[in-house]
Amino acid sequence: MKRLHVHVTVDDIEKGISFYSTLFAQEASVVKNDYAKWMLEDPAVNFAISEKHGKVGLNHLGFQVDSDAELKEIEDRLREAELTGHKEDNKNCCYAKANKYWTMDPAKIPWENFRTLDSIPTFGDRGEVPL
Repeated sequence: MKRLHVHVTVDDIEKGISFYSTLFAQEASVVKNDYAKWMLEDPAVNFAISEKHGKVGLNHLGFQVDSDAELKEIEDRLREAELTGHKEDNKNCCYAKANKYWTMDPAKIPWENFRTLDSIPTFGDRGEVPL
């Protein structure tokens, strides 16, 4: 199953958590001092916020998938269309280890397509989108 992923950078994590928990009528499933995530079922969305990890506003979009085969399908489709992308395996970011395939849409919005492998105790890499 694919789940839409939205990541927003906020300037106040507590205000962000309060706002989005109210909006979604659901508490965050992951809360850290600089990050929070909601795994919504209706609609199926992985919605994350982080503080001090880039410019405030939309950070990136993407799809979370359940298998490496699904991730490979996305990668193959983008490659066949000759769209630029970047593959990352076992990447530590956002309190998780994941396999990823990044691309950039025509509006210059990064798209992170990924399969989560495990949780990790730290935020991990805070680098730029690798495109």
